[in-house]
This record gives sequence, C-alpha cells and structure tokens, in this order.
Amino acid sequence: AVSKNAVILRASDEDARRISTDPKCNALSLRSSFPPQNCATVGLIIYNRPGFPSRKHMTAAPAKPRIAIGSDHAGFSVKEIIRKYLESAGYAVSDLGTSSEESVDYPDFGKAVAERVISKQADLGIAVCGSGIGISIAANKVVGIRAALAHDVNTARLAREHNDANVLALGGRIVTGEAGIEMVQAFLTTAYLGGRHQRRLDKIAQMEEGASTRARTNSR
Repeated sequence: AVSKNAVILRASDEDARRISTDPKCNALSLRSSFPPQNCATVGLIIYNRPGFPSRKHMTAAPAKPRIAIGSDHAGFSVKEIIRKYLESAGYAVSDLGTSSEESVDYPDFGKAVAERVISKQADLGIAVCGSGIGISIAANKVVGIRAALAHDVNTARLAREHNDANVLALGGRIVTGEAGIEMVQAFLTTAYLGGRHQRRLDKIAQMEEGASTRARTNSR
C-alpha cells in the first residue's frame, strides 16, 4: 500500500530529470486522476512530501563475506579456479596458498584457513586438498571451526543450513573446477536455519570445551 503522504509522478527516464520544472508533468496527489495530459507514462516515481518522513528507510545491500582460501598441491588447480571466480564476483579473497603444484602438506593450509576464519579476519573459508578429507580434518582441529566436506551442491547447501559450517572443504581430485564453483556459490549464499540445529551445535561446542579443559589440566 502507498502512504497517503506520498506523491506520485509518471514520467519517462528522460523526462524525470525535468519533472520539477515541466508544467505538463506536475506532481499529483493520490486524489488526482492521472496520467495528466501529455505526460509520459513510462516510469513511476514515488516519494514522500517534504515534512513527512518516510516510514521505511532504504538500507544498503549486505556486504559479501570475506573469504579465506587455501589448498595443498593436489587442490591447487581447483583452488585457483575458485579464487578467480570469487575475485571476479566481487568477493574479498585472502589466498593463503599454496602457489604451485609442488608437493606440500595439507595440514599447514587447513590450519591457515581455519585460523583466518576464527580470528575474524575472514568470514568463511574454503579449503581444498586431493580428497578434501585431510584438509577438513586439519581445519577442524582449530576450536570453533566447523569444516564440512562437500561433494555436490546439495551437501554444500546443507553444510550451511544445518551445520552452520564456516569452512567448506573440497576434493581437488574429486570435483571439477566448474562443479567447485557451483558448490561455493551454494555455500556462500545459503543461510543457517538455526532452530533445532542450534541445539546440536551447542553440544559440539560443549565437546570442544571439555576437550580444551582436559588438555589444560593435563598440561599442568
């Protein structure tokens, strides 16, 4: 519904720039009939009269999440394809390596991605190794990280909806670059559902806290 305080103008894009001075296209209140004679009707412009504050304020679109991405040598090719896609799509990307297909160890890069996310230097992470298994295990050793290994768009979506995953793990020798991009798109654009799922995540957090407490006790 349109507020009774609104004023409606009908004008083409070109005429809209002249509407305040064009006597043929004066603003009409809602009680007036329109279109006015000789007034273009291509566009519809609605605004509030001076002195009547708008009930709804326009807000900026939410910022895209900051992404940390990393891989070992086996995931390098798919990681690069995903990184280039993300950058072209306007995401802020922190590439934590590796930078070639020379053999390296996946725990180093799983840890690097996880620590960037948990320190809030990135909002979400993407980690790629040959199968995605090893690098997801490594990332999940960082307290607070929920790294989910996905094999298709559906599992990538569910990782966010049900598990509130903050790191997506992929297998560079399992999925193609194109499939990887589709999975990343699903992961980045799906919201966590909460509800009954939060109870289960709380239990995981309790498990992590218990493990941390035991580790501190045993180190004394």
